Amino acid sequence: MKLKIAVCDDNKADQDYVISSLRRWAEETNRIIEIHTFLSAEQFLFQYAEEKDFHILVLDIEMQRMNGVELAKKLRLDNGQLQILFVTGYPDFMAEGYEVDALHYLIKPVDPHKLFRVLEKAADNLTKTEKVLLLQDNGELRRLIIRNILFVEVFSHSCTLHTTEGIIETRISIGELGNRLGEAFIRVHRSYLVNLGQIKRIAKTDIFLEDGSTVPLARRKYTEVNLAFIRYFGGGTGAE
Repeated sequence: MKLKIAVCDDNKADQDYVISSLRRWAEETNRIIEIHTFLSAEQFLFQYAEEKDFHILVLDIEMQRMNGVELAKKLRLDNGQLQILFVTGYPDFMAEGYEVDALHYLIKPVDPHKLFRVLEKAADNLTKTEKVLLLQDNGELRRLIIRNILFVEVFSHSCTLHTTEGIIETRISIGELGNRLGEAFIRVHRSYLVNLGQIKRIAKTDIFLEDGSTVPLARRKYTEVNLAFIRYFGGGTGAE
């Protein structure tokens, strides 16, 4: 699961310190993160209006005009899943922070090890609410975590799902399945759907996945798949 993280702090030095810590955490835990930075609450809200898919918000409280607590209250009106972590130089706002269901409250300068523990808790919380797929498999209803699906192969009117937990067959069209899986999956061949998050390398005629699997790539799909791959990973770990 790629984590989209926002860092909102009007102090550039503090912001850079948090970003460095986030990258270190991602490297040590082998996580994929995409970092976006904001110097004001208003700047974050402007982008949030178009992109509501942030997973974690590292939020300073003392900022000009709208402060962090006010921003959090606005976000909680329509988003109860966003993991909000407050950082500040003063403990005075702690009670208000927990009123908006903040994940934690860290005092500056932020202790990296404490930050890492909170980030792990945030990632665990997000895992509990991540997207799942319900499928019929040999007369049984199966619940699959979507990010665990590597790729899908179509045979006539049924599909074979290759997952981290094994192979699952279901009678469903690849078109319908693609709609249910969402934009994290891309059609790379008339007979294959691939999870963008599982791609390791793209060659001219093949796609290589993290588990060592290889999936054929239609030549006419090469550019489309490359562009989708770049967009999905935001340019790589720690991209801003």
